[in-house]
Amino acid sequence: MAPTSTKKRSRSVQKNLPNSSLLSLFLKEPPPGLFPSKEEFLRLLAVVFIAVSVFLACNFAVSFLNRQPKPFCESDQTSEDALPYYCEPCPDNGECFSGKLECVRGYKKHGRLCVEDGEISQTAKKLSEWVELHVCEAYVQFLCDGTGRIWVQEVDIWKELDEDKLHRTFDLNNETFQFTKQKVLETIRSLLETRENFLGIKELKCPDWLAERYKPLLCYIRQWISKHALILVPVSTALIGFITLFASLIRRIRRSRYLTNRAEQLYQQVCDLLEESAIMAKSVTGQGEPWVVASRLRDHLLLPRERKDPLLWIKVEELVKEDSRVDQYPKLVKGESKVVWEWQVEGSLSSSKMRKKGSASKVERSADVYESPGQQHRQSTLKPGRALFC
Repeated sequence: MAPTSTKKRSRSVQKNLPNSSLLSLFLKEPPPGLFPSKEEFLRLLAVVFIAVSVFLACNFAVSFLNRQPKPFCESDQTSEDALPYYCEPCPDNGECFSGKLECVRGYKKHGRLCVEDGEISQTAKKLSEWVELHVCEAYVQFLCDGTGRIWVQEVDIWKELDEDKLHRTFDLNNETFQFTKQKVLETIRSLLETRENFLGIKELKCPDWLAERYKPLLCYIRQWISKHALILVPVSTALIGFITLFASLIRRIRRSRYLTNRAEQLYQQVCDLLEESAIMAKSVTGQGEPWVVASRLRDHLLLPRERKDPLLWIKVEELVKEDSRVDQYPKLVKGESKVVWEWQVEGSLSSSKMRKKGSASKVERSADVYESPGQQHRQSTLKPGRALFC
């Protein structure tokens, strides 16, 4: 019995030895280089994050590039019949057949959409402006001159539009031009007035509000005058009459001022001549007469054009009548009755001055004896007063 118990005890001891060694190894402190440091751990996380990001980006790029777009649903297929996961609805202004997109005329493909063709729209706009100008100018010509047309037939417009010259101007082929013309029709029918005549031909007319933009300034003036003629005629007549009356009044004032100034000048000359003749007649020599014939004095002083205006000399006569130094009386001269004027030397304030002037004239006359006959004639013309006393 004893040997068997010892064997069992030795076996149990041998079994317990490995377990205790493992436990001691587990409880023992690990070496310092077994786990990474904090910096190494952060680096490891960054590397892993970059690797995952690159993997996801490459996977997305490969799947996006290799993805096949959905085909377009048939144009005649309703939205209820179309499966959204199988096909994409056909966009506006497009026609889809067998999963492919074709844009209608006037639109061009832009990605998976149909957008309006800018060149065709610009051409349609220019043609619409041309049609508008053509129709409105005809109507404005009728309103202003009465020679244009109110309604213009569409057929006449299209005849001009279909000319080869217009095709070359806008660089259009036949197919594009027909579609552009259709757009022009839609535009002008919404802008201009339309009707059908008794033959069923469509006609166009420029609206009155639009025709106002095309009227020239001269047409506006004529229409305004004709519209307000009942007011303008009496007003213009009154204005012209007022201007005429004002101009006549100004002329009368200027004429009256001229006549007054000129009459005063002539009156002063008459006084000088009468005083000179009176002093010379009463001098020692006593040559000449103390009086002067008024009509001869008038013809001597007035210019030829002034003689046609009798009012000027009448004013001079009025000034002479008002002068107390001058006597006026009729006298028989060479068998004819004449009105003469005579200066009253006695009591005149300027007699002494004229006497000195008379003595000086004596010296001149004595010197005239030794001059030639031509010079004597010139002196007589320079002193015309002497010829008035005959």
